[in-house]
Amino acid sequence: MQRSSSRLTRRQFSRTLLSLGAFARVSAAAAESSQPPSAWQKLPTLPFPGKQDDVSFISPDIGWYGNGAGKLYATRDGGRNWNEAWNQPGTFIRALGFVDAQVGYLGNVGTDYYPGVTDHQPLYRTEDGGQHWQAVHAPGIEKVAGICAIDVLRQRRIFQGELHDAHVVHAAGRVGGPAAVMRSTDGGATWKVQDLSTQAGMILDIKFFDAQTGFICAASNSDLEQAQALILRTRDGGAHWQPVYRSTRRFENCWKMSWPTRRVGYATVQSYDPANPARVITKTTDGGRSWHELPLTRDADMQEFGVGFVDAAHGWVGCKRGGLETRDGGAHWSPVEFGRAVNKIRIVREGSVTRAFAIGVEVHRLDLP
Repeated sequence: MQRSSSRLTRRQFSRTLLSLGAFARVSAAAAESSQPPSAWQKLPTLPFPGKQDDVSFISPDIGWYGNGAGKLYATRDGGRNWNEAWNQPGTFIRALGFVDAQVGYLGNVGTDYYPGVTDHQPLYRTEDGGQHWQAVHAPGIEKVAGICAIDVLRQRRIFQGELHDAHVVHAAGRVGGPAAVMRSTDGGATWKVQDLSTQAGMILDIKFFDAQTGFICAASNSDLEQAQALILRTRDGGAHWQPVYRSTRRFENCWKMSWPTRRVGYATVQSYDPANPARVITKTTDGGRSWHELPLTRDADMQEFGVGFVDAAHGWVGCKRGGLETRDGGAHWSPVEFGRAVNKIRIVREGSVTRAFAIGVEVHRLDLP
């Protein structure tokens, strides 16, 4: 296959993610009054000409979202009102992960993939709730072209006879490659870079259950025409990774994953094969040791993005044209209205309150019983 054909496919892939349209501003009160309490509510966010990628909440009320224009917005009332916290043109906010109301991490997709991105720094850290950000430095960070996912793992450790929170933080990327993971086991004080370019062509999502056990959503090749959807697992903190799922088709990647329980997990499988309208997800019921595919739809315009499950049976998948919902673990799916191109779905629990937030062309919220 000629190299020029590969570059064309990559540009088509990028345009698919960007040309998803803008939306009109609405008030949260109007949205809530026009829909039943169990429906997703569209939140009053500013228009953006395309898919927005990540939203992060540390409680049902306190959260942030960002977009490809380098703008970060914050809320303290569950998304009813948003304030611009940070604005850095040239940065593409691809991933967010907050530890608490002050400390958080921001992943930039990096240059040479999307137009208008001039920022080479892959990862930032804030200590004042997102108003100011400092570049994260690490040996070998030049191998990290960009970040597509951030995972913050909270652990309880005994230090000098007292119980303290400790955080293991991972940041991984990127779409189009190369594949690399940044890892901190001391709450962001120091970092190590893991080059995974021999095991994956690109990394799209990452999740750790403890400091040793984690999973990566990936593609086998940075050339989309040759890529197969891929999930890697580590049991030694990322020193070694083994494939636990690999599709048999080209033009595919694993985009995002959701783990409602330690044993049950789901991941979206993106297909860019123009001859194949079938859309599938992949599911594990044994803690990620094995995966099996489930049919989602046969509609080429329902390109998959984000996935989120509130429990092992009830969840959603965001697609280019709209959303799909299941209440039986993926056996059956029905349309749901929570906007187009939902890229990330976050489930937040605190006491008796459970909320889901979904970000794509718009930002939506669902209050769960």
